[in-house]
Amino acid sequence: MLVASAEQARIAVASNFDPAMEELEQDFEALSEHDLIVSSGATGKLYSQIRFGAPFDVFLSADTAHPQRLLDEGRAQSGSEITYAIGRLVMWSRSHSELDATKLLDPDVDRIAIATPMGAPYGIAANQVFEHFELLEDVRDRLVFGESIGQAFAFAHSGNADIGLVSASLILQLPEDEAGYNWPIPVDAHSPIMQQAVVLRAGAENTAAIDFMAYLKSPRAQEIIQEYGYDTP
Repeated sequence: MLVASAEQARIAVASNFDPAMEELEQDFEALSEHDLIVSSGATGKLYSQIRFGAPFDVFLSADTAHPQRLLDEGRAQSGSEITYAIGRLVMWSRSHSELDATKLLDPDVDRIAIATPMGAPYGIAANQVFEHFELLEDVRDRLVFGESIGQAFAFAHSGNADIGLVSASLILQLPEDEAGYNWPIPVDAHSPIMQQAVVLRAGAENTAAIDFMAYLKSPRAQEIIQEYGYDTP
């Protein structure tokens, strides 16, 4: 990837995508000589920051709803949106083995960590899983909510929750002695987690932002994304 001149772009990234983004950032910068400044957080929180004027050039959301709102509000460039990854939800525990949906009824499971369904796409998916298995009323009083899927995972990883419904990408990066136990949640138990990126109004003329969006669609980037536990379009 050759560029006439190197530029800098500010990228807002949903926290579930942090591990993959670290490698993508390094690879893109080596190929293009552009510089990326990456900020991560909960999708809903990043959306609010963008609405209040945060100077991001590209937004990598964990869903399609927030990019669409930005498009509708005129804060993102029409036609720039792409689906860059399809998230996968897993049930994970550091100590509880033999995981499946019925494990959520185990009396030894006191706290279940999920991202908040109010604004976090992985939290919405977790809620759908409970509804799919008709467990919502059984687990409601034991739920511990993280602002993002990264925070929900931190609750489970630290022992502040017994089980977490988290992004597959986060557990793939664990060292062997912390791998714990996981159960890939059936994809028909929740709506697809379509993660969409969009160029924001501030990045419309930013070569680094435009080149990064093109890079995200490349076979090279898609292969990296798949290695981090995501499906790709």
